[in-house]
Amino acid sequence: MTIRVVVADDQELVRSGFAMILDVQDDIEVVAEVGDGAAAVSAVRDLRPDVALLDVRMPVLDGIEACRTITARTACRTVMLTTFDSDEYVYEALHAGASGFLLKDVRRDDLVHAVRVVAAGESLLAPSVARRLIEEYTAVTARPAGSALSAERLGVLTARERETLLHLGRGLSNAEIAGALTVSEHTVKSHVGNVLAKLGLRDRIQAVICAYETGLIAAGSRPAVAVSGAPSASASASAPASPAASASGVSPSGE
Repeated sequence: MTIRVVVADDQELVRSGFAMILDVQDDIEVVAEVGDGAAAVSAVRDLRPDVALLDVRMPVLDGIEACRTITARTACRTVMLTTFDSDEYVYEALHAGASGFLLKDVRRDDLVHAVRVVAAGESLLAPSVARRLIEEYTAVTARPAGSALSAERLGVLTARERETLLHLGRGLSNAEIAGALTVSEHTVKSHVGNVLAKLGLRDRIQAVICAYETGLIAAGSRPAVAVSGAPSASASASAPASPAASASGVSPSGE
């Protein structure tokens, strides 16, 4: 199956660079490149892609509002593009429905892997970006562990499901959770599905937020690895690489 992608960024070099990297993949097709959020919403509505890469800061309609509209009206999954140091409000995209975050200097292999992970229905959080954002977001609303709200909300979970949520909040992949609980990955997938269903959560990103908001994990805890159903797709995003300059010779990241 070909993964159809819309790339939205008001910087033409960034936009075209990402598109070039993705378009050389056998299983990915960039169906549109646009320069603002309103155009991104229109492109998603008309072309029905599987994934939309959205810059946080764009004219006409910013990336967060575009993300909110896209996730509310279509089945398209969204990934936010950010220069973290200046995009302090990007964590608002978590509740707007974003399925992941990538730094704009993401390495080419990690960009490709991220698109595949999100298209497969998983969520993706790079430790260098999203965990810090989540902690900032939840710091003002986090409840102390053992509070009435925590007990009431988490009371629907079994002991093993609560353990699973704890590991999700710490950023472990399914394989790592399986190792920690000494169970199979299939069993972990079942536990994760039960946690999301019982708590009314859309994806693993919301599970991480829930772990912080209920006090299961204290804000400020040190992150472990990326949150996704596979190993980190952008754990090495801190090593800059120009998309436009790296658009050839791409090979997918290993699992």
